[in-house]
Amino acid sequence: MAQSGTERTAPFKAMDILFGVAVMGTVGTLIGIIMGGGIMPLASGAGLVLGGVIGFMGGRRFLVSILVGTLVGGALAWFIAGPERISVGAGAGAAMGGFLGVQISMLLDMRAAKKAASEPSDPFVSRTIGGA
Repeated sequence: MAQSGTERTAPFKAMDILFGVAVMGTVGTLIGIIMGGGIMPLASGAGLVLGGVIGFMGGRRFLVSILVGTLVGGALAWFIAGPERISVGAGAGAAMGGFLGVQISMLLDMRAAKKAASEPSDPFVSRTIGGA
């Protein structure tokens, strides 16, 4: 028996939510470490909730850009300032990765919309001679 569309996408949606919780929870924890010990539970909790919501809404590209920003920022901070500054670099890299991810996603969506608008609605109709 064939599965419906919602049954097939349920495991992928759960994986997106878990991915979002992992990435944003990590970023929230890093921000909490930078801000101080008393704020860390609040920052971590906010990251977990935001990650779950972003994963539920299907923001996989956004989460990947944050993950890459976290890794690159942490590595650069380690290389430049030493291991005691990894959390600062990773937090800043996550913020930059999220910002760039939103901008790149917006540009890709605009490009796809422009491409869809330029394609004819009927593929059998020629654009050059008006379908004749």
